[in-house]
Amino acid sequence: MTWYFDSHIHLSDYTYSSDIKFILKEMEILKIKACCVSMNYENSLETLNLTKKSKLVLPFIGIHPECANDKLEPITDLIEENNQSLSGIGEIGLDPTYVKNNEDTKRQIHVFETLLSLAEKFNKPVSIHSRKSLDNILQIMTSYNTKHALLHWFDGSKKQLQKAMDMDFFVSYGPVMVYANDKQTLLSKTDESKILVETDGPVRFSRCFEMKSGQISFIPSVIFCASKILGKSFDDMTLLLEKNSNSYLGI
Repeated sequence: MTWYFDSHIHLSDYTYSSDIKFILKEMEILKIKACCVSMNYENSLETLNLTKKSKLVLPFIGIHPECANDKLEPITDLIEENNQSLSGIGEIGLDPTYVKNNEDTKRQIHVFETLLSLAEKFNKPVSIHSRKSLDNILQIMTSYNTKHALLHWFDGSKKQLQKAMDMDFFVSYGPVMVYANDKQTLLSKTDESKILVETDGPVRFSRCFEMKSGQISFIPSVIFCASKILGKSFDDMTLLLEKNSNSYLGI
C-alpha cells in the first residue's frame, strides 16, 4: 500500500479543531500521513493529544521562532518525557520578522540550538523554519546532523538550494508550487531523493485554491504538479515521495 505524506502541517491549530474528526477520517480514506508540527508548549500538548486519536498523525513538537521568548524548559521537559513516541522536533528555526532587538535574535538562536541538540540526542528528524534566515540556518547547521533535517517551504535561491543539497537536507514544496514558476524551477533543480511535499496548513493559498486554508486533501494536487514538472507518472512520483518521507523520518 502506497501512502501520501504531508511533511509539514499544523493540524493541532485551532483553525482545524471544529473539523478534526472529519480531517482524520479523510486522512484514513485518502491514505495520508501527516507530520503535525507545533508552535509552542500548549500547541505541542494538542499535537500529542491528536496522536491518541489517529496513528496517521506523526507528532512533531517544538517552539516556532515566533514563540522563542516563551519559557524553554517546559518544552524541553516535554520532549524528554515523550521522546519515544515523538516522530520529530518542529517547527523550529529562525525568523527576523519576529525580532525587535539583538536580545530577541540571541534568544531565537539559543532556542533553535537547544532543540537541535535534543533532536540529535534522541535521533529525531527536525522541521526547520528558515524565512529570511536561510544563510544563518545553513551556517548553524554545519554543527549538526542534517541527514534528517527538513527546510520546510523552501524559498531560497538556486545557489542556496545547491548548498542545502550538498549538506544533505530535505526540502519541501507546497500548494503554491502549483501556480508559482519560481518554485517549479527550484523543484526541477532539487535532488529527487531530497524532495518532500507539504501544505503548511492552515496557511491560505490564492489562485486555484481561492484563499482557502491549506487542507491535507491538497496533497494529491501538489504531487500531481510535481510529477508533471519532473516528467514522472503520478504513481511514480507518489512512490518516490513515500520513499523520501520514510527516509526523512528514519523509518
